[in-house]
Amino acid sequence: MSCAEALRRCPKAIFVRPRGSLYREYSREVWSIVREVVPTVEQAGIDEGYLDLGELAPAFDDARALAEAVRAVVRARTRLSCSIGVGTSKVVAKVASDRRKPGGLTVVRPGREAAFLAPFPIRVLPGIGPRAEARLTAAGIETIAALAALDDLQIRQLLPGRVGHLVRERANGIDPRRLEVSTERISISNEETFERDIADVERLHDELRRMADSLGEHLREREQVARTVTTKIRYPDFAIRTRSQSLDVGIDDGSRIGELACALLDRALRDRPGPLRLVGVGVSGLAEHAQLQLAL
Repeated sequence: MSCAEALRRCPKAIFVRPRGSLYREYSREVWSIVREVVPTVEQAGIDEGYLDLGELAPAFDDARALAEAVRAVVRARTRLSCSIGVGTSKVVAKVASDRRKPGGLTVVRPGREAAFLAPFPIRVLPGIGPRAEARLTAAGIETIAALAALDDLQIRQLLPGRVGHLVRERANGIDPRRLEVSTERISISNEETFERDIADVERLHDELRRMADSLGEHLREREQVARTVTTKIRYPDFAIRTRSQSLDVGIDDGSRIGELACALLDRALRDRPGPLRLVGVGVSGLAEHAQLQLAL
């Protein structure tokens, strides 16, 4: 659940501030170790990704052994456990990896994809969000098997457009997506959803400055700079606005990022005043320090 919901249920709860820099340090170490075993990796987040086992394991049983090797070497060198799903597609591997946490290994053999997915609730299928789940369950579609069995007309009525066809294909274990192996990260961001709407601009500025300091620290750790700063806001009616500013020279200073983010927030609020449910700040146009010529 969200922290706001947890606090409502347990007002005396103690919240410990996360140690983002430590998590990123371990993440870099884990992914470096994984790439020593399996070179082709799509990192989908700080703690999640996809590995191409096929280039090293021509037979499916070899793929299982390779996955076990990855799990063992990560455990031996970091004392961290990892859950792994082995399958013929991203969607199957993703669902399989979530089945036996923490530290489990789930293997779905070729030809068994649809049968493996069939009994699970539709919410576990990537691509099914809260709105899609509500529409499907209202129509009596509660399992992936039921979703997979819908015909063209039924799926169009329930989930119009491309998304309906996409999730039905995934429900049948069909997912042609290939790994995206580019290691270049084009943006980083932080955002905060408030328990109650906030109209106090100074408090909103404080939140943005705190996030900006974290982004500046992250950029310096990676020896990068950013040339574009973006502020994101969300109103109580869920309307989202973003405002951006690009610079001639990249920056990694949290205070400067915060200054720009606050100015962008003020600009957005001039266009539409009112309390906010969410604010966020992001940086993009990332580059290595050595690639830039500083201006006086």
